[in-house]
Amino acid sequence: MHRTVWIIDDDMVSQFATRYCLEQFEGEFSIATFSNAEEGLEAIGGVLEGQQPMPELIFLDLVMDDMDGWQFIEELKRKVKKSQLPEIFVLSAFVNAKDRATAKAHGEVAGYFDKPLTRISLSKVFTQATTR
Repeated sequence: MHRTVWIIDDDMVSQFATRYCLEQFEGEFSIATFSNAEEGLEAIGGVLEGQQPMPELIFLDLVMDDMDGWQFIEELKRKVKKSQLPEIFVLSAFVNAKDRATAKAHGEVAGYFDKPLTRISLSKVFTQATTR
């Protein structure tokens, strides 16, 4: 099954590691990377104008300059109808109990993983996606 995946992360090494993990996983992916939340929101504008498909999954860093991951989610909710929201998986380099609890309780966050993304984490993502 072909899936469109976006990676929004200001750390180039994390972007590379997440992309590599996806490319090594079984499945076919169209992967787009964005260096900050603002770029991701600009791309959503292109989606809404019909220029590109809505991603099925977004892997989102929380700690970014200017606009963090939580702010990105709020802006995304303002721009996109709830029925169109992609699954959002938070990736964080920091083991922060508060962020984990917020992600777990957040209605738009499908999961929270520590960086770097692993094959085991991806298995959980796609097992969870197929059971919905």
